Amino acid sequence: MTENPGNTDSARQAQQIDGLTEALTDVLSGARARGGLFHRAVLAPPWGVRIQDGTPLSVASMLRGEGWVRHSEAPEPVRIAPGDVVVLRGPAPYVLADGPATEPGLLIQPGDCCTTPDGVDMCEELALGVRTWGRSLDDPVALLSGNYQLHGDLSARLLDALPHVLVLRKDEWEAELIELVAAQVVKDTPGQQMVLDRLLDLLLVSALRAWFARPEARAPAWYRAQSDPVVGVALRLLHEQPGHAWTVAALAAKAGVSRAGLARRFTELVGEPPMTYLAHWRIDLAARLLREPDATVGAVARRVGYADGFALSTAFKRLRGVSPTAYLAGLAPRR
Repeated sequence: MTENPGNTDSARQAQQIDGLTEALTDVLSGARARGGLFHRAVLAPPWGVRIQDGTPLSVASMLRGEGWVRHSEAPEPVRIAPGDVVVLRGPAPYVLADGPATEPGLLIQPGDCCTTPDGVDMCEELALGVRTWGRSLDDPVALLSGNYQLHGDLSARLLDALPHVLVLRKDEWEAELIELVAAQVVKDTPGQQMVLDRLLDLLLVSALRAWFARPEARAPAWYRAQSDPVVGVALRLLHEQPGHAWTVAALAAKAGVSRAGLARRFTELVGEPPMTYLAHWRIDLAARLLREPDATVGAVARRVGYADGFALSTAFKRLRGVSPTAYLAGLAPRR
């Protein structure tokens, strides 16, 4: 039977997309939205809002009207229109405004506090309903924003891969998600925070997937390598079964190549040998799992592939510079 080249290309493309999405899912699984904040702002020109709440990652989109984004770490302001989405990397502050040079009249502080530049609290005065603020619901501009409170050490893999300001135009991503989010933001029903958290995950993953598919995005090695027919197999196995007693030979057998071939190709694409990658991946996962309520070092050790708590502690201190106990002590207030 002669294989249709078009079908082969489509199948290969679908496999690559699945691999890329899986890589992003693995990283985001340690950084899922928990208590993320969504807001709808209804505004009239001139308007400007400076967000200085220290959030590590935020998203924003115009529901109606146009706006500009100025980030303290980006060289130029960027215009955004309805349907566009902008992903902003913190904790540096940024400004959303009606013009590239408009000075902000409102400041968003840590703790979701809204003040004037001279410190007057405006939260009560500007409240217009559920997660909505402004002067009048009839004002011509509506802005949707959400912040992503990243939890877990896996989030560093994501943040390191992003520019300070990432903009996708309406026709470059799944822009219809904005309407879905906008409809849910103004609802106040049981379980709504969980709904919004998952929508924030969906919004972010959709935007990042579209961004990383672009050549200028310079997607990180861990993301690109998932689409490789050899290294992608090995990475998926390491991600899916981190607790397995993997060897390079075992991974190579699963990938259908020689041990030396896998080691060489893995190192070229990912930037480190398979076992080094696995060691760091296990410790990243352990750091996340240790944050869970009632987690013990021994139980976490067995989940990520160490014989006991002592073995995990030794590896953790070697790669992180502190023991799991010291690491948790430093997180005590946040836990």
